[in-house]
Amino acid sequence: MAQSDLFGEAAPPSPGAEVPTPAQQAATLRSQLHEHAHRYYVLDEPSIPDAEYDRLFLALQTLEETYPELRTPDSPTQRVLGKVLDGFTPVRHVVPMLSIRTETDTEATGAQAFDARVRRELELTEDAPAIEYAAELKFDGLAINLRYEQGVLVQAATRGDGETGEDVTQNIRTIGQIPLRLKGGDLPAVLEVRGEVYMRRDDFEALNERQREHGDKTFVNPRNAAAGAVRQLDPTIAARRPLSFFAYGLGETQGWAMPTTHSGVLDALAAFGLPVSAERTVARGADGLVAFHRAIGARRDSLPFDIDGVVYKVNSLALQARLGFVTREPRWAVAHKYPAQEQLTQVEGIDIQVGRTGKLTPVARLKPVFVGGVTVTNATLHNLFELRRKRVRVGDTVIVRRAGDVIPEVVGVVAGERPAYVPNFRMPGHCPVCGSDVVRERGEVDHRCSGGLFCAAQRKQALLHFAQRRAMDIEGLGDKLVDQLVDGGLVRTLPELYKLGLMKLAALDRMAEKSAQNLVDALEKSKHTTLPRFLFGLGIRHVGEATAKDLARHFGGIDRIMDASVEQLLAVRDVGPVVAHSIRTFFDQAHNREVVEQLRACGVTWPEHEPAADPASLPFTGLTFVLTGTLPTLSRDEAKALIEAAGGKVAGSVSKKTSYVVAGTEAGSKLEKAQSLNVPILDEGGLQALLEQASATQS
Repeated sequence: MAQSDLFGEAAPPSPGAEVPTPAQQAATLRSQLHEHAHRYYVLDEPSIPDAEYDRLFLALQTLEETYPELRTPDSPTQRVLGKVLDGFTPVRHVVPMLSIRTETDTEATGAQAFDARVRRELELTEDAPAIEYAAELKFDGLAINLRYEQGVLVQAATRGDGETGEDVTQNIRTIGQIPLRLKGGDLPAVLEVRGEVYMRRDDFEALNERQREHGDKTFVNPRNAAAGAVRQLDPTIAARRPLSFFAYGLGETQGWAMPTTHSGVLDALAAFGLPVSAERTVARGADGLVAFHRAIGARRDSLPFDIDGVVYKVNSLALQARLGFVTREPRWAVAHKYPAQEQLTQVEGIDIQVGRTGKLTPVARLKPVFVGGVTVTNATLHNLFELRRKRVRVGDTVIVRRAGDVIPEVVGVVAGERPAYVPNFRMPGHCPVCGSDVVRERGEVDHRCSGGLFCAAQRKQALLHFAQRRAMDIEGLGDKLVDQLVDGGLVRTLPELYKLGLMKLAALDRMAEKSAQNLVDALEKSKHTTLPRFLFGLGIRHVGEATAKDLARHFGGIDRIMDASVEQLLAVRDVGPVVAHSIRTFFDQAHNREVVEQLRACGVTWPEHEPAADPASLPFTGLTFVLTGTLPTLSRDEAKALIEAAGGKVAGSVSKKTSYVVAGTEAGSKLEKAQSLNVPILDEGGLQALLEQASATQS
């Protein structure tokens, strides 16, 4: 496909070039549409966005209407595209599953055109009453036919080519929303329910994130992910995909007093226990359709699932029967689309964005394109491995997706459109924001900046982590205040927190003098801390509270930790190679060490001690304690500190591996479980006695 074809109207032929005849144009369009339909319906690997397919389809449809002799039996305009995949049992639809006509005009024009056509077909005069329509959502998923006999689900089939689909009953049974037996007593002998299998946006994002974490293929869009799951030969794979379902119509029915309206049918399906979208209404005339289109369009981004338009159906089933069908489409229904959420554009460059946690994300700089209702100029590529898997390079023609609040992303490259050889993108060795080393730990896909205390991109995250209760416990320093401090240029590094004065703080939004004084007092109080809290507050990757305590206990002082080799760090209990290298990398950045020195110069202090003895010689080494209830004199944290100082571990739950349970008043289920497992139980006095005994034995 020529690039000019991809972005709109084809460029005019060069002087002297032969102009394609209408027959040649139609043949080219048919060939392109067949190829794209095969990738979409059969392989579940779309090569172009839906909007581009619609444009090509409309061009062919217009040609065939202008030159009827060009219409062929195998034209995409004459049938529903798709086929039965190998490995699936074919299912012949008693009532064909046909698609409906699509309108892409403005909200008023599209609705008015449909209403005018219906009135014309019904031969209604201008003064005849407005027609009643059922207006509902156009879901972006996979069409399914559910067959119930005597209220029991006996078969589920895809649409296929409209006449014949695939038996996917085992996969559909894994979708919890679809009832295996209908509710109610007076059930039809046969009820075929038409509906859409789809995937919620949050489920789709979570699925793709899991795929990235495991280095597996990600999915282009929720529709692609849902269709791929339904058409798996292994039902266990479908069961692991978070699929949902909405019913929207009927196929064959037997032994049922059917309602007289489409809206009544949907109400009946809901009463049978089938999921039916609440986003539907009965509208009167073109004005009612316009109002529905506008209202849903305003809320489209807030819906938890993708839609690409709304559907209008003549509500009266009797009028539907009068209107009938034309070729592959019912005359009584139309789909009215919104601006596409996938479009084609070109990659003009690849930049690096540094996130709040130091993660480096490659971002495609794009030729501006209108997609999902906004003009998009940048789209995420997630990480280097995802970028390489999708084979994105500068100059490529790519599919860009934006749906709801999801950040625009490049979902694929259009094959054959690369203008010339372009080298692979490489991640930088140093952070583009602060110059710190960029590292990627073994087994991880993300590259990260190691200058957490210094990097401007990580400034807010570093401040919030440093101030949290389990670190420096600076009460009153929350998200909104940190935003003001950083955005206003008042704080660029952690030490500058301790240089804030009362007047500067009181001048901030929603910070009266009393609040400002409270924060000044909290900052002053936080200067007197402990080495474990300070270490944890630095935000060293993989160094949590427990590891910070182990490091402080082992080395006794911050300078010994900063200067420790990887081998010395590995001698600390529960510190493995990943944690050791993370600590070493952090303190190898000169600016991180400088921040520590500046904090000490600001008066931040903590008790230090000589390095601890060999952990193996500590009296509680190898013992696991569980604390429950309220002790008479010791707080939970104080008791935990005593146990850990003696080399023991404190766990949150009781198991067969628990050495002792220390119980106070109002001890609950943990005490009961300890008794059932015959785990020794101590009170506070028993714990103190055990500590004294262990200390005496050690000395």
